[in-house]
Amino acid sequence: MKNRGANISDRKLRGEWAEMAFMTAAAERGLTVNKPFGEMCHFDFVIGDHGCLLRVQVKSTLAREGTVYQCSVRGGHRPYVGDVFDFLAILVIPEDVWYIIPAQLVLGRGCLILYPRLEKCKYAPYKEAWRLLRPRACALRGTISHIEACADPLFPQACDEATFILGQQA
Repeated sequence: MKNRGANISDRKLRGEWAEMAFMTAAAERGLTVNKPFGEMCHFDFVIGDHGCLLRVQVKSTLAREGTVYQCSVRGGHRPYVGDVFDFLAILVIPEDVWYIIPAQLVLGRGCLILYPRLEKCKYAPYKEAWRLLRPRACALRGTISHIEACADPLFPQACDEATFILGQQA
């Protein structure tokens, strides 16, 4: 049923509902969704199973003034700063619209103003932008072809002789 979350008055419970809605929407689009254990991360999900793994923070909003929606983007009553997630996924509950916004556009902000019915506004390119979460190659992830390591402080000469290639002693 559409917009069932609008009937949930408790904010924490509505947030949990929005997370489940995100998992469903992502899975329907063929994305692999992983949930980290606990609540200490600044992200709610990890998307992907190979290549780059993307951290996603999920938010939702009912806060409306006319056709404008306001969404708080805070963690622990403070704006997010630093490298805490890769994308912010916001569900505008009454409109049943998702925004998938890159972190660099929202970090340090306390709230975002969304106009789901306008085509030319700041976050319009990110409306239903699920393509941004598609699997991709990752510059940080590659193939290891050669490893040299030693951790024996008592016999450092053994370290000079130890070379391992692809897990086999050379």
